[in-house]
Amino acid sequence: MTATTLPPRLDGPGAPTGRAGFGSVLHAEWTKFRTLRGWVIAVVIAAVLIDVFGLFAAGGMSIGCGQNLSGKACYRALPTGPGGQAVTDTFLFARQPLTGDGSITVRATSLTGHYSTGGPAQAAGSAGDVQATGVDEAQPWSKVGIILKASLVQGSAYAAMANTGSHGTRMQWNYTHDVAGLPGTVSTASPHWLRLTRSGDDITGYDSADGVSWTKVATAHLAGLPATVQIGLFAASPEHVEVTQFFGGSSGTGGPSTATGTFDHIRLTGTPAGAAWTASGVGDTGGPGQGQAPAARPGGPAPEPVDGTMAFRQTGVDQATVTGTGDIAPVVPGGPGATATIEDHLMGTFVGLLVLVVVAAMVGTAEYRRGLVRVTLAAVPRRGQVLAAKALVVAAVAFVAGLAAAAVAVPVGSRISRNQGAYLLPVSWLTEARVIVGTAALLAVCAVLAVAVGVILRRGAGAVAAVIVGIVLPYLLSVSSVLPVSGAEWVLRVTPAAGFAIQQSLPRYAQVTSDYAPPTYFPLGPWAGFAVLCAWTVVALVGAHVLLRRRDA
Repeated sequence: MTATTLPPRLDGPGAPTGRAGFGSVLHAEWTKFRTLRGWVIAVVIAAVLIDVFGLFAAGGMSIGCGQNLSGKACYRALPTGPGGQAVTDTFLFARQPLTGDGSITVRATSLTGHYSTGGPAQAAGSAGDVQATGVDEAQPWSKVGIILKASLVQGSAYAAMANTGSHGTRMQWNYTHDVAGLPGTVSTASPHWLRLTRSGDDITGYDSADGVSWTKVATAHLAGLPATVQIGLFAASPEHVEVTQFFGGSSGTGGPSTATGTFDHIRLTGTPAGAAWTASGVGDTGGPGQGQAPAARPGGPAPEPVDGTMAFRQTGVDQATVTGTGDIAPVVPGGPGATATIEDHLMGTFVGLLVLVVVAAMVGTAEYRRGLVRVTLAAVPRRGQVLAAKALVVAAVAFVAGLAAAAVAVPVGSRISRNQGAYLLPVSWLTEARVIVGTAALLAVCAVLAVAVGVILRRGAGAVAAVIVGIVLPYLLSVSSVLPVSGAEWVLRVTPAAGFAIQQSLPRYAQVTSDYAPPTYFPLGPWAGFAVLCAWTVVALVGAHVLLRRRDA
């Protein structure tokens, strides 16, 4: 590629001797860039490639369902929680109505579980006898305890105090909030007392080891609770999944699971004395009017199980057992149903980045190759201004190209994914804006890094190779499962490839078991990962500035 013009002289009439204003330097670098049509065309191509690869990936999704249906016919919307996030809301609920303020107190004396193994992963609550084969062990996030819920509608507000399989007692509310209480597993020798109290829209959870000394775990504000809510016992157990990694990929097996909790000393206030318990499965395993167990009064005969995996039995006046499956939690990628995220439509970012890195490296090295750098540095004695101008021009061009591409890929790709039958996991408009603008910023900072490396090495090929080794190679090694998860996370913490975390739209939830691995999840948060990339770029710029000042042109 050959330059058609020499850089404008900045030391002619009207310019202070030995001092060119930075605005003039910046204008000169922009003039160099825009007059080289090859560079401009390459930037346009980079933006087009981002959209082409991203939209092709969205259109290439193959989603099928029963009766030989596929695509849009298989679209299944998921319930959404009070915060607008997609949720899974499936569990056994033995309940009574509560009007106004009140409370429920129980003593939990056991938590047992069972999960199936050896077959393809199934959705919780799917047909089949969970107890037929498998392991008698509770899942780490199996939950049995007490819950207050606004209604039986999936996604409605709730607050719960629960014992878990491996994470002690927790207070959870509105699907995304989780606070730890008493540690350890519950047993007859080590029971856990649980209490929920309602005061208006505020629900407070307590736990106790002896039923005498109580500790407040947390208070949840459930805005807009109706006057009458449902309160009672619940049991849920998420799907058991085992993920096996191998070179270039991973596979998962598992199946549904159940959890059974045993309670006594059940006390309710604010509910009618002697009111009947109603037990039913909320969600896919049976909602209102489906799989509903007969009502039972304290001391009366035990009702029949709701279905093969959901049951409620009273064993005394204030004693009961509950068995359930499912989960009460936010949906994460790889969860129930065919889901997609907005960043899935930005898979082309990687390809566009390669093109922009080449262009940026050429901006930093072209004048060395052609011998024009002496003219530029003679016109601008303050060499740092030259470096800063090159970096700003490249950053602005890459940012605009990335912003335009991402602004097309995300909404168009989302529509294509829905037409293919995938449920797009919802995020706030602020998160979507961060992903789109963050993608543009990612490309801009990577381009600046390439300019700085180019000035350091003064060779275009060497600069491109160095940036690819620093950004592209770590990213490829991490997302292709070549490295173990621990190794991939380490690489994505310390290399410039950490910057790709800015595209992550969904947080990692500690209370949801999933395959939290790249490229869906990064070990650092979006802004922390982006900060790592910026730190590498700043170091490269400082190095380039020092060498530019000390070396001969």
